[in-house]
Amino acid sequence: MLIIKQFILAFISTLMFSAFFSAPKKSLPLAGLLGGLSWTLYLLISDYFGYSKVLAAFIATLVASILAEISAKKFKKPATIFVIPCLLPLVPGAGVYYTMSAFVNGEATAFAKFMETFSIAGAIAFGIMVSSVFSNSIKRKTY
Repeated sequence: MLIIKQFILAFISTLMFSAFFSAPKKSLPLAGLLGGLSWTLYLLISDYFGYSKVLAAFIATLVASILAEISAKKFKKPATIFVIPCLLPLVPGAGVYYTMSAFVNGEATAFAKFMETFSIAGAIAFGIMVSSVFSNSIKRKTY
């Protein structure tokens, strides 16, 4: 039941983010769906299957970005309309907060939190890059 609740919250937050930044109205439900999917996939990989958060962020980013590229091609919209919102739930904002809090309070775990947050952000960037290369190679073969 928790996973369904998390999916719904990620869907709503992605939908509202897209609406706030004036994405086309027809693309809002799909952007929300991709955001909910990316967060659900991240949770399944990290919490239920027990893999690291970095690997979970990479796989969720890769899958969501590929689906966003496919959606952009199918609906003839720019890929950023789908890619940016669908990755919003994966951004390690809380990790940045806890890292800074640990540094300010002089906690011994500050550097470890920094490395985890930085690694998650790097995994997201790497996942976007890999999906973009994959998408470009598919586009070249189809034309």
